[in-house]
Amino acid sequence: MNRRRRDGDHPHVSHERWLISYADFITLLFAFFVVMYAASRGSQTRVLQLAQAIQTAFAELGMFTPASTHLQMIPAPPAEESTTPEVLAPLAALKHRLGRELAQEIAQHEVTLNLNRQGLVIRLAEAGFFDSGSEQLRPGAQPVLARIAQALLPLPNPVRVEGHTDNVPIHTSRFASNWQLSTARATELVRLFVTDYQVNPVRLSAAGYAEFHPIASNATAAGRQLNRRVDVVVVADAVAASQAAADGPVLPPPPAPPAPAVPAKGH
Repeated sequence: MNRRRRDGDHPHVSHERWLISYADFITLLFAFFVVMYAASRGSQTRVLQLAQAIQTAFAELGMFTPASTHLQMIPAPPAEESTTPEVLAPLAALKHRLGRELAQEIAQHEVTLNLNRQGLVIRLAEAGFFDSGSEQLRPGAQPVLARIAQALLPLPNPVRVEGHTDNVPIHTSRFASNWQLSTARATELVRLFVTDYQVNPVRLSAAGYAEFHPIASNATAAGRQLNRRVDVVVVADAVAASQAAADGPVLPPPPAPPAPAVPAKGH
């Protein structure tokens, strides 16, 4: 004889079933970050092996459908491609040449050469090239700029000219802000490269950063002096190619409109 259920008896209801879904989510999230970490730290072969192992494990648990168990991994270019000696060899040779030709200016801290993964940075200090608050080159700076331009001519690398200032505000009849001063100095160098030294203008670009990309503290006079500069950046080939790929293909100019038809003369 079955026992009659008393009014106070109820089947036990678990209120922790959400933990199952939560645990599945945490497992998938952990696997995702493991793959991302492996992709940033390991070789492409190891990434493929790890991804395939995780996919197989999830497929056996029924978390993936058979159609989704195969993921195609597209090889990515090595992250350190722009730092390889082969890629930077032409810029290392350029640095060596300029180091010889500008030895006096380097010793006087008017020019600094720095080779990094972005390319060769030719740093021109304000004290050696510009008067305070002016974008015009000093007369004695022209021969230095000519030697730099002559060294750049044989290379195909893009050249980016960047103007920088300290954080002391400027407000003159010519420049209302450090943005205008830094940009004017960069564009003045670009103009001289094109007009006086025949550098291909397609290779050149100019940018002004005002006081927002310092290389030293603006709290001291010595730091502010270092920050007042123009950087001529000879961009490494790999970096230039990566930037071009990010920008997308250059669209060709639209075709010229057809010439108006000339009516035939009557006889």
